[in-house]
Amino acid sequence: MSEAVSIPVYQTPEQEQAAKGANTPDPYDMALEDINPLNAHLFSNNRWREVFERLRKEDPVHFNELETSGRYWSLTKFKDIKAVDADWKRFSSAQGITLGVRPEAGPPASVVGGSKPAFISQDPPEHDAQRKTVAGVVAPKNLAKMEALIRERTGEVLDALPENETFDWVENVSVELTTLMLATLFDFPLEDRAKLTRWSDITFAIPEPGGIVETLEQKRDEFIECVKYFAKLWDERRGKPGDDLVSMLANSPATKDMEPIEHLGNLLLLIVGGNDTTRNSMSGSVFGLNQFPEQYDKLIANPELIPNMVAEIIRWQTPLSYMRRTANVDCDVGGKQIKAGDQMLMWYVSGNRDEDIFDNADEIDIERRNARSHVSFGFGLHRCMGNRLGEMQLRILWEEILKRFERIDVQEEPSRTFSSFVKGYTNLPVKVRRLKS
Repeated sequence: MSEAVSIPVYQTPEQEQAAKGANTPDPYDMALEDINPLNAHLFSNNRWREVFERLRKEDPVHFNELETSGRYWSLTKFKDIKAVDADWKRFSSAQGITLGVRPEAGPPASVVGGSKPAFISQDPPEHDAQRKTVAGVVAPKNLAKMEALIRERTGEVLDALPENETFDWVENVSVELTTLMLATLFDFPLEDRAKLTRWSDITFAIPEPGGIVETLEQKRDEFIECVKYFAKLWDERRGKPGDDLVSMLANSPATKDMEPIEHLGNLLLLIVGGNDTTRNSMSGSVFGLNQFPEQYDKLIANPELIPNMVAEIIRWQTPLSYMRRTANVDCDVGGKQIKAGDQMLMWYVSGNRDEDIFDNADEIDIERRNARSHVSFGFGLHRCMGNRLGEMQLRILWEEILKRFERIDVQEEPSRTFSSFVKGYTNLPVKVRRLKS
């Protein structure tokens, strides 16, 4: 089985820079052509803002070429990102959504493992048929059914937090809540729910000594465990239609005849989509409101601002930094001549800080009038399927926080994910102050 698994392979600037122990020089001290925003150190060291600020000003459609990855363009302005994201006919997802590698450089990069790509790495009509299979799990009527359960679990998690004691918000709240939600969506055994978090974490992890995974072989072995676990659930639910994601995939005409290994791509896509993005927005909301305490005060004074705050936090955090498309034809983008086969990196993290769209874009403004215009969920037919569920989870979290706590105080600078794709936190030390009864 292991030989059939194509796993995410990072033979990209991230891996190269990690191996070299690269630092993060001031981007204004570099020659423009030497700037490569894919350096994961920029994100783990929180030095990415200056890079994209310069590119937006001086070279908003920025070219790089590497021996391993070929030609790729970084789109950093909101309008260019949105235009490419919406045009699936000229800019395909079928070659993958993260930076790829040349065939001669090694195994092809893929968004997730499996012998078939996830639907996010497909174009219509294949994309539409497989996405439709699972879209019902986050339909409005199902979200309404889930709200009470999410609120109950959120309250239990918050009530269990220690007072006057520093703890990690990421592990104790963000990971716990998103993993419980994932287990519900898959109807996955709660006692094994930590496996979902682990499979999510390793999907885009860069193998490195002491890292989340140390070798590609370790990564492959853990994905095989994922396949075997879900194959068992698959067999149990085949022929028994249900409202959970496994039952939907096991019984839909578009997916029911696929082998378990062929489902790995979609399974990991759904795991990552339901875990990393919401988890990092939950952590980012606590960190961000501590960075802008006047906005925290405003929220406490007026909880009715929570829905707009949710959109603003998702804009400010941008839990996935970029998505890739591949040009199908020669064309022009932002005045640059794009060749068929060129990779287009749509840097959502930069589009969400575009000063032409968002005033004072580096700041959190929970009353921002156009907060919902962000591109964190993508745009067009690949727009995040679970965006409403993620927003609901974050909204309920803050509704319950304000009922219980005077304040959540960040104790020190967080540790950040070593990745230019997943923009998040690995540790956020906080203390909580409970409301006096």
